[in-house]
Amino acid sequence: MRRFLIAAAVTLTLASTPVLAQTTSAPASSAPAKPKYTSTDTDLGTLLDDPVAKAIIEKHIPGLTTNDQVDMARGMTLKAIQQYSPDEVTDARLAAIDAELAKLH
Repeated sequence: MRRFLIAAAVTLTLASTPVLAQTTSAPASSAPAKPKYTSTDTDLGTLLDDPVAKAIIEKHIPGLTTNDQVDMARGMTLKAIQQYSPDEVTDARLAAIDAELAKLH
């Protein structure tokens, strides 16, 4: 897990595009509500700052939230982190995380 966090930090350091804040608009009455957080759209830092979201991540990917180098990956999404640790951050785990994150409002 340490390798993927180091690689994620290097990627973040080399990235020249700043992370832009997402804006949300009120959902149309007939459209389903957009989840507050997702593994593909929400950066890890935002998830770690929410104690409930952090607990969901720790439940499905034990050790990720307590890793010594997790702060270096705060600007990345879980989906982006997956490329550095595909055995830990699997599609099945991301789907389970997304299912629980969707229940948060």
